[in-house]
Amino acid sequence: MKLTKICDGLDFPEGPVAMADGTIILVEIRRQTLSRVHPDGRIEVIAHLGGGPNGTAVGPDGMIYVCNNGGFVWTQGDGITRPIGTPDDYISGSIQRVDPATGAFETIYDSCNGHPLRGPNDIVFDAEGGFYFTDLGKSTPEYVHHGAFYYAKADGSHITRVHAPMITPNGIGLSPDNKTVHVAETRTGRVWSYDLTDPGQIAPQPFDMPGRLVATLPDYQLLDSLAVQEDGAICVATLMRGGISVVPLDGGPVEFIAVEGDPYITNICFGGADMRDAWITASGTGCLYHARWPTAGLRLNYNG
Repeated sequence: MKLTKICDGLDFPEGPVAMADGTIILVEIRRQTLSRVHPDGRIEVIAHLGGGPNGTAVGPDGMIYVCNNGGFVWTQGDGITRPIGTPDDYISGSIQRVDPATGAFETIYDSCNGHPLRGPNDIVFDAEGGFYFTDLGKSTPEYVHHGAFYYAKADGSHITRVHAPMITPNGIGLSPDNKTVHVAETRTGRVWSYDLTDPGQIAPQPFDMPGRLVATLPDYQLLDSLAVQEDGAICVATLMRGGISVVPLDGGPVEFIAVEGDPYITNICFGGADMRDAWITASGTGCLYHARWPTAGLRLNYNG
């Protein structure tokens, strides 16, 4: 597969969204911004959000909804930038709503039922106009928070924790029929699925399983954000190995598509007229790549 570098110079990019005008909106986590990459590679800052802006999605109102993880401590070596912990000025995580035209933003959630959000990470909207998001938690040399995934309304009126505890839940996406939510756990290298009975409600889980296990990747492969193909397969950005793992739902072999030169491949999104244009964030080296994907991606419920 041919990969074309659209731009470099991004400061740990994540959360790409393919917009109808041909631009890509994404976050630069270390730079603490929501940014726009133009087709010619020009980078335009939309808003300085502070903390650690992470996953993004277009809502039914055309606004950009951002999972803000609250910030990281950073390290650099061998040409790779990576997060390694929680900064001293960390307060909490949050969900922010950003006007892409003006850069104006507001925080719509920073807690659920009195419990602070720790490290919101990835987000996807359903057909009803609500959104699911993961909270990976935060870590220090002494502890790692248990994580969870949530469901919330875009107007800021309601948030509920759907499922917990989880071990560093990261990527999240919906099946083509919107009846299943998929969650990737970073540290376990596992992808889980949950059947939805109503918006924000999942079917009861077996007492000895945290969900329906779709796949466990071997060796030291850590999972990040994800996108779903039109055929239902799950494309999960895979850290350390550096690429995209395509996980089928039938238990078949996982296909791997490498992105050379960066172990921190963090996300993929789809767009274009046939949904086969894929954009991939190589966060460690600060690059955005484009490829023609062999299978069409799933068209999201909302887009810009």
